[in-house]
Amino acid sequence: MADHRTLVLMRHGKSSYPEGIRDHERPLADRGLREARIGGEWLRENVPPIDAVLCSTSRRTVETLAATAIEAPTGFEKSIYGGSPADVINAVRTTSESVRTLLVVGHEPGIPWTALDLASNENSEAAGRIKDKFPTSAIAVLSVPVPWVELDDAVATLLEFHVPR
Repeated sequence: MADHRTLVLMRHGKSSYPEGIRDHERPLADRGLREARIGGEWLRENVPPIDAVLCSTSRRTVETLAATAIEAPTGFEKSIYGGSPADVINAVRTTSESVRTLLVVGHEPGIPWTALDLASNENSEAAGRIKDKFPTSAIAVLSVPVPWVELDDAVATLLEFHVPR
């Protein structure tokens, strides 16, 4: 597995709904901040060190990433906000080959659908849980056996699905 890469897909934390604030600008709720911090702790304990991050440009994803305390070079990608699996996959394909572990912070339905589209083991227990619900701050971890530029449907293996609570 030395040539495998690790792709981590995380949904933003629980957001608040202040009156008069556009969707893109919604901040995290206190619960969202707390669960994103727990998610960051889980990531540090359970996945290889994160080499790079792709993050949606929305306020709640940026705040989620900050709350995780993951420190890695970060690209902010507008296409992940409201993006389809194809949009998320295309963003990941631009990742440098030197990156072994990539974290993507985005939204529902793009993040869960991307995890399911990429997973060759779509009938696994973890995939079943994702199909049931991908809550805020949830994390899917996939093993990718190809270079990022070759990422495509059903090429990865879904290793884990975790909901930080």
